[in-house]
Amino acid sequence: MNPEVKFYIDKLELQKHPEGGYYKEVYRSDEIILKETLPGRYGSDRNYLTSIYFLLVEENVSLFHKIKSDEIWHFYDGSTIKIYILKNDGVLSVKLLGRNLESGESLQVIIKKDTWFCAEVVNKKSFGIVGCTVAPGFDFNDFKLAEKDELIKNFPNHKELIKRFTK
Repeated sequence: MNPEVKFYIDKLELQKHPEGGYYKEVYRSDEIILKETLPGRYGSDRNYLTSIYFLLVEENVSLFHKIKSDEIWHFYDGSTIKIYILKNDGVLSVKLLGRNLESGESLQVIIKKDTWFCAEVVNKKSFGIVGCTVAPGFDFNDFKLAEKDELIKNFPNHKELIKRFTK
């Protein structure tokens, strides 16, 4: 294992994430938004905000998934990360998360609620570590991992990409 990857996994106490990669929750606000004041898509109360570290390594990818809240990815270290965002109307956009602003990379990428997305490191011999901030706060009840056949049925123009980023 790459020594930098091992360092981050050990130092930040990262664990495997169901969508791929490694993560650790860093922050969960103490304050709560009551279910009755939230949009109907939420089944229970939510914290105002949550934040995690998220690490992708080499051939490891973040599989297509979506959540019920907006999410911001913040670049920290390593290789550029390519994020594929598939909107409900079938429009695919590709965002580059990294430090090379001259090449069109961004230090932050915003993924809107209920939008399918996946990610990979550009340099397959490296890693990328980011922070992910979610508001209202993340809850695994809000997380949906894509089912390959269903996603291909809904977005046949993106079949090859979907096959790469689903199980």
